[in-house]
Amino acid sequence: MVSPPHAHDVDLEEALAFLNTLEYEHGQPQDAFATSMQATAWLAERGLVHDDAVSTMVTSQAVLRRVRRLRGALRELAEASHDGRMPDAGALAEVNRVLRARGTLELVPIGDGLRLDHRHGRDPIGEALARLAEPIVREIGEARTGRLRPCANDACRWLFFDASRQGRRRWCDMTSCGNRAKAARHRARVRVGSAS
Repeated sequence: MVSPPHAHDVDLEEALAFLNTLEYEHGQPQDAFATSMQATAWLAERGLVHDDAVSTMVTSQAVLRRVRRLRGALRELAEASHDGRMPDAGALAEVNRVLRARGTLELVPIGDGLRLDHRHGRDPIGEALARLAEPIVREIGEARTGRLRPCANDACRWLFFDASRQGRRRWCDMTSCGNRAKAARHRARVRVGSAS
C-alpha cells in the first residue's frame, strides 16, 4: 500500500517567518534559535522534518549553524535585492548550495492512476532548508524584489512582502512600527512648533 501524500511545501509567509526568527528588540538581536533543539522543533512544528528525524538532530550544533547560516544568507540576498546591490558572494553560494538539497519528485501509483509525491534523501535538514529558501529565491529571481523588503523601523528590520496596491508600504505592521513612526514624526513637529 502506498502511503498518503505528505507535502512539505512552504509558502512565502512561512519563509519570511523563518527569516524573522532573528528579530530586533530595541535594536538588539533576539534569536528564536538559541539552541539546536529550538531550531529543529521549529522545523518539526511546521512539518518540514519528520518527528523521527528530529530526535537524532536536536543536540547537534552543526544543525544550528546550518539553520542560522541559511537564514543570514537569505536575509543578505533579500536586502541586497531591495537595495539594488549585488549580494555577498558567500551568501549567494550558501543559498545555491542549500537549494541543491531539495527532495526528489516522483510519480507513484495509487489505485488506477498516479500521484505526484516525493522521496527523501539522507539529509532531512538540508531538504527542509531548501524548501524554506525556495519561496524567497523565487521572489528575488522573478524580479518582484521591490515588494520584499525590510521594515523601515531600524529597531525592527523584519522582512515582509508588500502586497499593498501601490507597493509603498514601509513597515512590517502598521499597528506597531507604522504607528510608532507616525507618533515620532508628530512629536518632532510639535517640538519644532513649540520651539518657534
